[in-house]
Amino acid sequence: MGMPKEYECIGYSEIDKYAIQIYEKHFNHKNYGDCTKIITSELPNFNLLVGGFPCQSFSIAGKRRGFEDTRGTLFFEICRIARAKRIKYLFLENVKGLLNHGGGLTYQIIIATLDELGYDCQWQVLNSKDFGVPQNRERVFIIGHLRGECRLEVFPIRESCGEINELQGQQVGAITARRGNSKSDGDYIAKGNWTSQEIEVKYKHKTGKVKQGYSQTGTIFGINGISPTIDMANARIFDTNDGFRNFTPIEAERLQGFPDGWTSKGIDSNGKEVSISDNQRYKCLGNAVTTNVIQAIGRRLII
Repeated sequence: MGMPKEYECIGYSEIDKYAIQIYEKHFNHKNYGDCTKIITSELPNFNLLVGGFPCQSFSIAGKRRGFEDTRGTLFFEICRIARAKRIKYLFLENVKGLLNHGGGLTYQIIIATLDELGYDCQWQVLNSKDFGVPQNRERVFIIGHLRGECRLEVFPIRESCGEINELQGQQVGAITARRGNSKSDGDYIAKGNWTSQEIEVKYKHKTGKVKQGYSQTGTIFGINGISPTIDMANARIFDTNDGFRNFTPIEAERLQGFPDGWTSKGIDSNGKEVSISDNQRYKCLGNAVTTNVIQAIGRRLII
């Protein structure tokens, strides 16, 4: 049987209260809750599993026991469900650093484990800035095909790809400009990094020093440039009028490809609409994937 012309979501697994509330506001899918407690025999049959997992908890002692080496990790839970349900396709996401984690051994274990479970894999590192949002965010994406099922060449997605070119045409190169520009009344350059006590700011041919004490590493940037990977707990931009300030929640939504206000409201467990605090919006957006990239990959999984 070939790939489906479209997919219908049968459910999701989430434990974060606010992520669930935002999700319930927009979708009506069953939440299976903590994936470590999912009983696979109670799951309906399905064709595609999409997910991400942290790599920090992997054992890299070097025993290379494949599936056994992944116990205690979220990746093991993905594999547990895939093995029980014989899912046809896996769509996994992780930080670029996964490739080098543990001297490369973690990634070897992941690919060897998927191979042991009967999956042939292809993968590619993609950058969000190439897909229509002004954010430098590199992530590795893995597509697993169960042997014997239809295999599509999802990767590589090249810069000459029609989907990328279409999305790049939407990019305006400014954090606040994707849906309305504000406070962009001049060009300036900020040099330095988040660990420095001072950064040099050049604005309208005037150069000065701005003191700051934030600890996050990464390049200081302005509203007319490309953002580094967003970490919403510490993210700052330099605004021509206000000096250093936080991203607004809408700016963070735009950096991840969400519509304005997507995370502002949720539905609680009683079915009541609730407001989501800025702090929780930042957290959810920082943990999200860039939707433009997922859409581009998803189109290649549908025939």
